[in-house]
Amino acid sequence: QVQLVESGGGLVQAGGSLRLSCAASGIIFRINSMGWYRQVPGKQRELVAAITSGGMTNYVDSVKGRFTISRDNAKNTVYLQMNSLKPEDTATYYCNAEIRLSWADAGMDYWGKGTLVTVSS
Repeated sequence: QVQLVESGGGLVQAGGSLRLSCAASGIIFRINSMGWYRQVPGKQRELVAAITSGGMTNYVDSVKGRFTISRDNAKNTVYLQMNSLKPEDTATYYCNAEIRLSWADAGMDYWGKGTLVTVSS
């Protein structure tokens, strides 16, 4: 069974930095895209950043220049380096990965349970 486990959330002052990590475990043939989403109560979950297996990235406009997504394919791990954090970045951050369990599998989405990031002003 595939699991995604996030770590690295916490409380930080505005202007500070945090690094989130998400490791995928289980019987995995290949991981296609990986990404980070965030959600605040009462709002839809939004894509923050994503990275393909080849390393192509995309970001939501509000984090461009401040956040960097990266991945270590050997470790099935994705990271999100968050710098110059703002109070509006406060949210629960969820890891997402499209994972293939075998060569015949087209892949399906898996989600972590989320890690809370709180940015104080």
